[in-house]
Parts: sequence; C-alpha cells; structure tokens
Amino acid sequence: MPAGFLCYPAAQAADITAFKATAVPVGEHQAPLIEQTNEIVRRINTTAGSTVLPEAQAIIPKAGRLPGIDGKAKMSKSGGDAIPLSASPEEISTAVKSMFTDPNHLRVEDPGCVERNVVFTYLDAFDPDQNELAELKRQYQCGGLGDGKIKARLEAILQDLLAPIRVRTRQLSEDRGYIREVVKDGTERARERTEATKRDMVSALGLFQL
Repeated sequence: MPAGFLCYPAAQAADITAFKATAVPVGEHQAPLIEQTNEIVRRINTTAGSTVLPEAQAIIPKAGRLPGIDGKAKMSKSGGDAIPLSASPEEISTAVKSMFTDPNHLRVEDPGCVERNVVFTYLDAFDPDQNELAELKRQYQCGGLGDGKIKARLEAILQDLLAPIRVRTRQLSEDRGYIREVVKDGTERARERTEATKRDMVSALGLFQL
C-alpha cells in the first residue's frame, strides 16, 4: 500500500486545521476527506478537553462533478476534454459544438433525453434562468427542440461567464510584480495564522516545544 494513502488524509487535515477553517469548497468525491478531518479534530478536542480546532463543513457545488465535453468522464485538463477558464471565444464555441448530447436525437422532432446529456448538465450548472431551462427540457423530451438551439444557449452563457475571467487573467499575467506581491503577502499572512494555531495546539495539549 502506498504511503500516500496514509499520509495524504493527515496532510490535508493539517492544511485545513492550520487555518482553523470552518468551510472548505471541495468536489463531491472529496467530502469523505473533510469528514475524516473532522474526526481528527474531534479526537484532538477530546484529548485537550476544550475546543482547540473547529470542525469544517464541506461546501459542494450543486452541479457536482462536471463531465468532460465528450461525456465519457469528469472534465480533465490532462484528458483534453475540458474548457479552460482562459479559453478564447473560438475555443468555447468549438468545445460546445462538439459536446455529447443524445445519440438517438437524430431529428428535431424526435424526443430527446436530458439525462447524461452534457449540454443540459452544463446548463443545469450555469444557466441563470432555471425556469426557462425547465421548459426547454420539457420541449426537448417531447420533441421539437434541436441540439443546435440548446448548444447556442449554452455557448452564449459560457461566453458571458468566461469573458471577464479571460480579460482579468491576461491583465494579471502582464503584471508579474503585482503577482509576486500577492504571493509574498499571502505567504506572510498564512505563516502568522498557522503559527498562532500551532501555539494554541501546544498549549492545549501540554506539548513541549523546543
């Protein structure tokens, strides 16, 4: 058994508890690691006889795990089936047009399936008008709504969503000095916070510190 299976959960718990985090944004598959962290926290608090560390809550996006544009697995940069946050308008358009839908929905009038339909999965996650989306799903399932229309809707939403991220990313990449200052400041603040947590732990558990 690789040592990582034993070390990784403890290392992740240290990352969370060092900052006394109470909320941690994670994917659905990482929720058990948050609970394992809380088990460690409860054991430490019981040993100390006081609440030294707070328990953390897993914040899981409602969309859960987004599939790749080919619908075969979760979105992965290494798998080549992802849409980068810095994707160009052309890259977004190409990705959406190639998205997996319902292979049996061959004609507009054919009833379509929204389950495991990648386009609808992304619309569930990003479409701001869920009421209108529900009506589009109904039309798609009954027949009379083509894949081109729902893909066009998704592309427009993603273009609006990613455009400001792409612009800001480009601006930041051109100001390396600012990036270095942010990293330096964040590192100093993190060191102060984690040192304070360590002092609390040493005091509460009666540890000897060299």
